[in-house]
Amino acid sequence: MPEQFRALIVILFVASVVFFLARRPANDLIPDRDYKRRRNLWLLITLLAFFSFSFWVYTAAAVITLLVARRREHNAMALFFMLVFAIPPASVDIPGFGVINYLIELNHIRILTVCVLLPTALALGRQADTVRFGRTLPDKLLAASLVLMTLLYLRETTITDTLRQAVSLYIDVFLPYYVASRGLKTVQDFKDALLAFVIAAFLLAIIAVAEFARHWLLYNGLISAMGVQWSMSSYLSRGGSLRASATTGQAIALAYVISVAIGMYLFVQSYVQNRLQRYMGALLLAAGLVVPLSRGPWIGAGVIIGVFIATGKGAVKRLTLLACAGLLALPMLTLLPGGEKVLDLLPFVGNLEKENITYRQRLLDNSWITIQRNPLFGSFDFRNTPEMQSMIQGEGIIDIVNSYISMALRFGLVGLALFVAFFASVLLAIYKALRAFPDKEDEHRRLGRSLLATLLGILVIIFTVSSITVIPVVYWSVGGLGVAYVQMVRRLRSSETNALETSQPTNQVLS
Repeated sequence: MPEQFRALIVILFVASVVFFLARRPANDLIPDRDYKRRRNLWLLITLLAFFSFSFWVYTAAAVITLLVARRREHNAMALFFMLVFAIPPASVDIPGFGVINYLIELNHIRILTVCVLLPTALALGRQADTVRFGRTLPDKLLAASLVLMTLLYLRETTITDTLRQAVSLYIDVFLPYYVASRGLKTVQDFKDALLAFVIAAFLLAIIAVAEFARHWLLYNGLISAMGVQWSMSSYLSRGGSLRASATTGQAIALAYVISVAIGMYLFVQSYVQNRLQRYMGALLLAAGLVVPLSRGPWIGAGVIIGVFIATGKGAVKRLTLLACAGLLALPMLTLLPGGEKVLDLLPFVGNLEKENITYRQRLLDNSWITIQRNPLFGSFDFRNTPEMQSMIQGEGIIDIVNSYISMALRFGLVGLALFVAFFASVLLAIYKALRAFPDKEDEHRRLGRSLLATLLGILVIIFTVSSITVIPVVYWSVGGLGVAYVQMVRRLRSSETNALETSQPTNQVLS
């Protein structure tokens, strides 16, 4: 039996377990018909990929499926989140038919974006109650960043390639942000979308556990069968164990997605009535976070949990208990079988692969020297400088394992400032919006706490990894969710103010 079919059997089995166990708790948040429809779509997309034997056959089948599915879907971001990790985002060039080299790179995420988010964005733009793009500070910062990137492409490449890059930015950055920031308008919309992301992460987690246990990357056979070359997906190990990656292509990208899902789970789990089901969901995400053996996302997950607790009720007591539990767990690990191996994997504590830390320190030093040569707008040939050439690893590559450094090298400190300012403005707006809810257990405040913590965790994690595979689409989408939350809070406060003003004349007449 071909490898992809053996892998498919494993994937369908473990996915069926998740779908079966998640159905009842999911019904505490959304209608069962929505859950079943998205579950069936995930299974259908997976089957189409494994039985297509060609990327182009899959593309044709997926486009038809998604266009039909979108018409029945009331929450485009929920559908997007449910399917975005269904298969690996390996890319293929659309040929230029002799006119140009190629039109644009196409992958699963772009197919999903164009078929689901593009029609939704056009529909949202025609709705009277949609906030026009450019009205908020994050909008302006994002627009400035995209314009800057597009203009800077002109200095290094042709007009044709610049247009190609501009279209790519529109698909990869603008559409996820715009639909996320405009498409979610009520708490129920957020519950729907965040639950979809969490369920998608459940599926990634259990597939990753299967990969870790069997020392087998389940999606590698699919990529080969579809005739796609993808350098991202490769067998990596740490401490003698396989680093699982599932559909994300890289272990650290998988752990990043699971960390984001943990932040969202902190919100959605409060609606699940059965305590055992809540614990099982948390345990599955914890397992999915561990098996990639990526330490940066572990730190990010800790930040997410810490910030969520710090902004809630009884913060000091709960943070103290969490810190004490962590401190007590370390000496206990030395007494358990295999505990020393676990300690070696921990950040700041373990001794395993310390050369990675040294590499990151050298990257910071050498990158700063390179950035100083073109401080404002960076340079696209930064890899050719002596400092960066000295960073070539055994694989013959320069691994820019830091999204901020990558941004500064390519687009200068101006590009980096716009990037950071965008997320800082969203964070500040969310933090201010939390003040509208003095009750720390209010569901609106709990949602804001979840988004604030998740976004902060993302900003920590991307300090340890470049923006590869699924990483950018997640942080742009979460940034959009933050803007949508702020707009929702403003509408709530405005309606409350209008209701108060309306009731005052009536009270005066009655008096």
